[in-house]
Amino acid sequence: MPLYHKLVRDQIPTIIARNGKKATFRTLNEEEFLVEAKRKLHEEVAEYEEATTTEEAVEELADLLELIHVLARTHGTTPEQLEAIRLKKNDKRGGFDDKLYLIEVED
Repeated sequence: MPLYHKLVRDQIPTIIARNGKKATFRTLNEEEFLVEAKRKLHEEVAEYEEATTTEEAVEELADLLELIHVLARTHGTTPEQLEAIRLKKNDKRGGFDDKLYLIEVED
């Protein structure tokens, strides 16, 4: 029986049961959840980096966005508030649309 020891989406128990399998789960406390969500974030970034098609890349970006939303809520904010902060930073410092790559700054 494979061991996973990782954070999974809420419907995974139902999906596993629907496939006629049995699995063991436990609910994490807030501290454990934050640790595991950060670990999952790294996992999803790696999967995004390994994506070889646009479709795979977009799927992984959606997973990252889901984690970002839940982490925002964990830190006491909403995805909408997070978006407002993003827009404020974009107004002040810009985004990444110009694809600028800094080489050096002279003193």
